[in-house]
Amino acid sequence: MNNNDKLVRLRYAFDMKEQDMVDIFDLGGVEITKEEVREMLTRIKSPEIDEFDENQYELTCNNKALEMFYNGFITYKRGKKPLKPGEVEKAPKLIMSNQNGNNVMMKKLKIALALTSDDMLAILEKAGVRISNSELSAILRKEGHRNYQMCGDKFARNFLKGLTVINRSED
Repeated sequence: MNNNDKLVRLRYAFDMKEQDMVDIFDLGGVEITKEEVREMLTRIKSPEIDEFDENQYELTCNNKALEMFYNGFITYKRGKKPLKPGEVEKAPKLIMSNQNGNNVMMKKLKIALALTSDDMLAILEKAGVRISNSELSAILRKEGHRNYQMCGDKFARNFLKGLTVINRSED
């Protein structure tokens, strides 16, 4: 699952319009137009692309842009963090790489939606996945921790599917 797939699934799960996505990117510190968002969400249909190949999009969303989208999503959902007197606003540290992209997504969505571990387990259960609390905490740990576990695409896809089921059924 590439970065564009994650954007498409998040957009669907939360029923975001293109302008909402532009606003979220802006909150994360990325200046982007509606047209660029549309290109990030538009899959290239080509006869030479095998059904098992990864989806390709008109405009590729890189790790930095996606992580800044997640940061903007946190601000969009929870509001701007108030600064203490004399404190200067600093840019968030970017930690996403090709290997830990799913882990970062899980952590950032947990923060944005103010989810507890039990909430996350319930979301996964909606998608038909049952795991223990310790398995979930291993995914949410900092990279380099001895109990850190990589989050696979299937797991991340199921989490987004569970979010979709919960958010789309409330309407």
